[in-house]
Amino acid sequence: MAAQMYNTNVTGKQDCILEPLCFPDNLSDRVCLTFSSDGRLMTCALCPDLFSASEKDQLLKHMVLEHKLVIADVKLIADFSQYMLYWKKRFTEQPITDYCSVIKTNSEGPVEQQEHYFLLCDALPEDRILREQLQQRRLEEVLEQQQKERDDETFHRICMFCSEEFTGNRSSLLNHMAKEHSFSIGLPDNIVYCDEFLNTLESKLDNMQCLYCEKTFRDKTTLKDHMRKKQHRRINARNHNYDRFYVINYLELGKTWEEVQSEDDREILEDEDDDWSDWQAHPVCAVCLFCDQQAETMDKIYTHMQETHEFDLHKLKMDLSLKFYQQVKLVNYIRRELHQCRCYCCQEKFESKEGLVQHLVTAGHVMQLLEVSHWDQPQYYFPTYENDALLTALSDSESESEGPNHSSEVPVIAEDISNLKVLRQTSVLSKLLKDRGATN
Repeated sequence: MAAQMYNTNVTGKQDCILEPLCFPDNLSDRVCLTFSSDGRLMTCALCPDLFSASEKDQLLKHMVLEHKLVIADVKLIADFSQYMLYWKKRFTEQPITDYCSVIKTNSEGPVEQQEHYFLLCDALPEDRILREQLQQRRLEEVLEQQQKERDDETFHRICMFCSEEFTGNRSSLLNHMAKEHSFSIGLPDNIVYCDEFLNTLESKLDNMQCLYCEKTFRDKTTLKDHMRKKQHRRINARNHNYDRFYVINYLELGKTWEEVQSEDDREILEDEDDDWSDWQAHPVCAVCLFCDQQAETMDKIYTHMQETHEFDLHKLKMDLSLKFYQQVKLVNYIRRELHQCRCYCCQEKFESKEGLVQHLVTAGHVMQLLEVSHWDQPQYYFPTYENDALLTALSDSESESEGPNHSSEVPVIAEDISNLKVLRQTSVLSKLLKDRGATN
C-alpha cells in the first residue's frame, strides 16, 4: 500500500514526501505535532496533575481510577510525555467520546453498578499517526546520535576485562573485547548511546553480577570463573533495558530485534528445502536523478549523470565532506525537488521536469546547492522513492575510510543482531507507515 509522510519544514510550510511512485495519497488532513520544550514531567491528559518520568505506572493508574481512561499498547509509544501533551490539547477541543471507544462494565447488572471506561488506541487513525510520528522523531534523534558516535575520535576508555586502554574511535574497544575476551555486544555501527551502555555493563560487573544470567557472586574471581566456565560472556537478550542501545529496535514500530530476527529465521527454515541451483540474481537498477535512464551498476549511472547532465555526486561528496547520512539526505532532497519540478538551487518552479532539467544546465545550477542547512534536515532521512537503489551505493567519504585512524582489522562477530546493509537498503518510512494506507 502506498504511503506518504507529512512534514513541517524549518520555515513552517507544509510539504509532502512521496514514498512510492504509484498510488500517492492525499494528505491534507495529516496530523502535525507540536512538542513541548519541557520533557521532564508528564501531565495527565484530563487534569492538571503532573508526574515525573519515573512515575509512568502511577500516571496510568491515576487515569484509570480517576478518569476511567485506558490507553492501549502503552509500551509501543516512543515518547509517552509528548503523547500525553498532544491528547491533553485535543481533549480540550472536543469531547473524549469523539476519540475513544466506550466500554460499559457489568452491562447486564443494575444501572447504578455499571461504569463507562474510555479506550484510546491506534484503531483511531489520528492516534495511529501520532504514534508513528513520535516513532519517527525518536528514530531521527537516534540516527543523529549514532552519526556523532561514529565520527567521534575523542573516545577514551579502559577495557572492563583487562587493563588495556583505548583512545580514538569506540570500535577499537568493542573489537578488542570481541576478539580478545570473546565478549560481543554487536557490531559498532549497530550500537548507540555507547558510553551509557558500557557504563551499565561495568556497573553490573562492579556489583559482582553476571552479565548473562545476572546472578550475583561474592567476589570478582568467582564471577570471572563463572562467566568463563558457563560461557556467559554475553548480555542477557531478555533484559529489555538493553534494547535502547541497539539501532534496530527503533526501526519497526512495535517490534523488538528478537521478533525481527525470528521472522528472518522462519523465512530461512521455510525455504531450506527449495532447490536454488538454477537461481540467478536480478541486478538492482539505479535510476538517474534527472531522467528515466537506468543502469545495472552504480558506475554506469554515475558516468551517465556526469556525461549527460554534468552532475558529479562524488565531487559534491568530497567538496562538502559529506558524511553517510548527509549523502542520504542530499539524494532524497534532490529527488523530491525534481519530482516537484523545482530547482534545488534557486527554487524556481517549472511546468515540467524536462523544463527544469534544461534550466539546471543553462543556468549552471547542476552542481550548485543551497546552504547545507536548507537540505540537511531530518525529514530527508526518509527515501523519496522507497526502491531508490542509488541510496544503497552511498558510503562515508574516502578521507574517513582511509585516514590515519582507520583500522582495517574488523573481526567477524557472530552475535551481531542486524544486517546493516539491508537496513540501509530498506525504507524506514515504509516500515513505520505500512498500515497507514489501511487507516486512511
